[in-house]
Amino acid sequence: MQWIDMRSDTVTQPTPAMRRAMAEAEVGDDVYGDDPTVLRLESEAAERLGKEAALFVPSGTMGNQLALFTHCQRGDEVILTDDCHIVWHEAGAAAVIAGVQLRTQASLSGALDPRALDAAIRRGDDIHCPRTGLICVENAHSNGRVLPLAAMRDVWQLAREAGVPLHLDGARVFNAAAHLGVDVREITRYADSVMCCLSKGLAAPVGSLLAGSSAFVAAARRKRKLLGGGLRQAGVLAAPGRLALSEMSVRLGEDHAHARELAQRLASLPGIDVDCSAVHINMVWFTLSAAIDQARLMAALAAAGIRANPPEGGRMRLVTHWQIGAPEIERVAAVFAAQTAL
Repeated sequence: MQWIDMRSDTVTQPTPAMRRAMAEAEVGDDVYGDDPTVLRLESEAAERLGKEAALFVPSGTMGNQLALFTHCQRGDEVILTDDCHIVWHEAGAAAVIAGVQLRTQASLSGALDPRALDAAIRRGDDIHCPRTGLICVENAHSNGRVLPLAAMRDVWQLAREAGVPLHLDGARVFNAAAHLGVDVREITRYADSVMCCLSKGLAAPVGSLLAGSSAFVAAARRKRKLLGGGLRQAGVLAAPGRLALSEMSVRLGEDHAHARELAQRLASLPGIDVDCSAVHINMVWFTLSAAIDQARLMAALAAAGIRANPPEGGRMRLVTHWQIGAPEIERVAAVFAAQTAL
């Protein structure tokens, strides 16, 4: 039985073309700066993201934490939403690595409230207060929603007026661009630095990118080495990353369409509450009623060869990716239909 894995888009297997590219990659030593495949990837990424330079890093978390570490001084304050990835899923790294404190703001479906942000920014030089060293925005948000360009612009303008840099956690920024129907640079223009993942929906086996000004990336490169992220013959990882940018980024709309189809199928079932209007990218979030036996549901999914993360507080997520097509959606929907009919 072929397993269907919908736990996340982090589970994506590299495509056959990526495996060939890995085997044939020209390599050097990236710490010496002479791995030609990494250099090509970083140059292509900077161009795609509209920045002067880019840095290949092992993970999205390292990319985000390098941004905090590079933009901020120890003791600075970083303003971001209370439900973002940096707050929830990066193991408290901001305190350990950059030595900063996080000042969270109530999330408006993943967005910062400009009025609350304006009030939160530390202005002046009161020695009792931390300095506002950075503002962070996540788009697409890990709740599956995409922030509109106006929301990005409003926060960017406030950051510019206050002289505070803005970092975009763009782990799925190409998904956001696909949803908005714009070039990704229309989003990244509203940030001083951006991190994007080559894994997840873009299907590369390893790696993310951190992009910004040439000076910022040079400083981040030194700090990447400090964190143990200096890479040697990394061209074998950069090669599939190049395909992630050039080929996989343009097909993300297929994943979004499959997510919408699944959302509509689930929404038609009794005991499942899905806000289909909130399915912006490849994530389907839904709530199960108390009448649905969650343990029995998970057992039925496993028996059908479907991997899914269990509900938390009755809320569940399924994620599409390049290995999830119409037959897989049909199989998943059939299990849910059978369970809600009991």
